[in-house]
Amino acid sequence: MKEGFREELKRIAGDGVRFDEPMANHTSLGVGGPALAVVYPDSPERLGATLAFLKRAGIPCLPVGNGTNLIVRDGGYRGVIFCLKRLADIRIVSGPGNVTLIQAESGASLAELVNRSAAAGLTGLEFCAGIPGTVGGAVTMNAGAYGHEIKDVLSELTIMDGMGKTSDWRCDRIQFFYRRFVTPVEDGLIMAATFLLAPGDPEEISNKIMEIKDLRRRKHPLEYRSAGSVFKNPPGQPAGRLIEESGLKGMRCGGAQISEKHGNFIVNRGGATAKDILALIEIIQERVGREKNIRLETEVVVVGEGP
Repeated sequence: MKEGFREELKRIAGDGVRFDEPMANHTSLGVGGPALAVVYPDSPERLGATLAFLKRAGIPCLPVGNGTNLIVRDGGYRGVIFCLKRLADIRIVSGPGNVTLIQAESGASLAELVNRSAAAGLTGLEFCAGIPGTVGGAVTMNAGAYGHEIKDVLSELTIMDGMGKTSDWRCDRIQFFYRRFVTPVEDGLIMAATFLLAPGDPEEISNKIMEIKDLRRRKHPLEYRSAGSVFKNPPGQPAGRLIEESGLKGMRCGGAQISEKHGNFIVNRGGATAKDILALIEIIQERVGREKNIRLETEVVVVGEGP
């Protein structure tokens, strides 16, 4: 590490910097070794200046929201983590015709976005009810449920490049796929998203949100720490069912367990390490591959150094 790096990072990023910060404190699974630094930018300008500094210094960086879809290995991450929770503004603005636009910064809670749209009597985001995480994370993963995806209600994205310059992109110019999108900007970081919603019946919207939340509570092991669905669903075949049919529900490795409630969840039963969780991921991929001739692809993002 170049001499003076920490002092310069503190000068540029401000008071929202924590060095050698355990990522177990910043992931929903509660595992992960230390990052070189975790930065909480308090403005787009501060974020842009910090990104440009890191790019010139050759230091890798990674934006996160609530860390709900992230596994950091026990050896930590030799780079800077951007936690965008301070950039969380949500605004409702007039749209064309019989639609309304909601503009949300990347660090805004997806739950808050759903609540704000419902309170305004706007329909389109009900399927996101109960999905943890932030707007930026949901867009990055093209989050979806019950036959809908984020791309279906997106109008525009504001993206920042690695040198801190922002640009606006209509979503019909962006490629979205199952649980991912391709940023049109090199080293692009989502700063804000604009959603195109329609007026709806407030009671129907509220009832749909409650129905989806109740369904999640009944199906998912919300009593334990997890990262949500670990694997992407192969076409026409839920990953959880494949795992269950392979006899893997309930298997444990250290403090980690393949959920007895939903096969596509790995939960932290207490004291789990990233190594425990990754070992279960490998077991699942090997067993399902052998018995079903299907290679399950992870939905969770895995970063960092071993072990």
